[in-house]
Amino acid sequence: MDFIKNNFFETAKLIEAFLNTDDNYTHLQKVIELIAEKHRLGYKGLVCGNGGSACDAMHYAEELTGKFRKDRKALPAISLTDASHITCVGNDYGFEYIFSRGVEAFGKENDYLIAISTSGNSPNVIKAVEAAKSLNMLTIGLLGKDGGKLKDMVDYSFVVGAETSDRVQEVHILILHTVIEGIERELFERNYEV
Repeated sequence: MDFIKNNFFETAKLIEAFLNTDDNYTHLQKVIELIAEKHRLGYKGLVCGNGGSACDAMHYAEELTGKFRKDRKALPAISLTDASHITCVGNDYGFEYIFSRGVEAFGKENDYLIAISTSGNSPNVIKAVEAAKSLNMLTIGLLGKDGGKLKDMVDYSFVVGAETSDRVQEVHILILHTVIEGIERELFERNYEV
C-alpha cells in the first residue's frame, strides 16, 4: 500500500516546486488581477481542455457563474465542452477544431481564454489559442510536462512538471481554485471581511 502515501507525497512535492518558482507566484497574482479587471469591465472567460481537463474547464466556469465561497453576482464564463457542439464540429470539421470554433462563436476582443493541456501539445487547444489571439483575447495556459508548444504561445503559462496527467491535474485544480478565490476577493472584497 505504499502507493497511497506516494501519491500524496508526489503531489505535495509538485505543489512545493510550483510555489518555489517565483514567476509562478507573481504571474498568478497578475493573472488574478487581469481576469478580475476583465470581469469588472463586463468581459467573459472561455475555458477548454480534453478529458479530465475538460472537467476542470467546466468546474472553473460553474464556479464563476454560480459561486465559489461567498454569495455574489454571477460572472460570465463558458466551458467549450458542450457534447453536441463537440460532436458536430468534430464530425464536420475534425476534432482539432472543436475548441477554436467555440472561440470563434463566443469570443470577443478583450475576453480571455484559459487553455488547459497536460501535455502542452493538444492540437485542438493550440487551435483555440490561435483563434483567441486573432481576437486579441488574453490567453492563459495551464500545462504539464515541459509546457509543450503552448508554453510560448500563451500570454501567461503555468507548467506543472509532472509526467502523468493525474498529477498535473491535481495541481491545475488548485491553481484554478486560487484564481477563482482571487477574482472573488478582487471584485467582492467586502464579502471576505471578517
